[in-house]
Amino acid sequence: MDADDVVQVASERAWHAIASVDPERAFRAWFLRIVANTARNHHRSRARRRVAELRVAARPPDSTNPEPESSVVTHAEREVVIAAMNRLDADARLVIALRHFEQLSEHEMADVMACPPGTVKSRLSRAMGRLRSELTGGAVLDD
Repeated sequence: MDADDVVQVASERAWHAIASVDPERAFRAWFLRIVANTARNHHRSRARRRVAELRVAARPPDSTNPEPESSVVTHAEREVVIAAMNRLDADARLVIALRHFEQLSEHEMADVMACPPGTVKSRLSRAMGRLRSELTGGAVLDD
């Protein structure tokens, strides 16, 4: 998200909060406070996302209590999935990692990613589609 995007999001937030404008105070200061808060929130969100990515990357496999599906997946299959994940963009990797590696709910993911749960759902759906495409060499699989 660049500066133009921050201003766009801030404008949308201001539009929804327009009823809270105090006519005794300057509109410009009110709006710029919203822009500054939006930029600050974006910066925090980006930092949380980086921390989550590092935590997921550093997490060792749990060999003491393997889950049933992890015992079925071979090392070679795991390498193929990891290689496909690495070909995805950072946002797609993050949303897949939060859901399937960290096993967060959509609401928990929304908190981490600082976006609505509906956005999490759509990003996860697109990311899984891209991962399927990577794993099948570009062929699209039906669910």
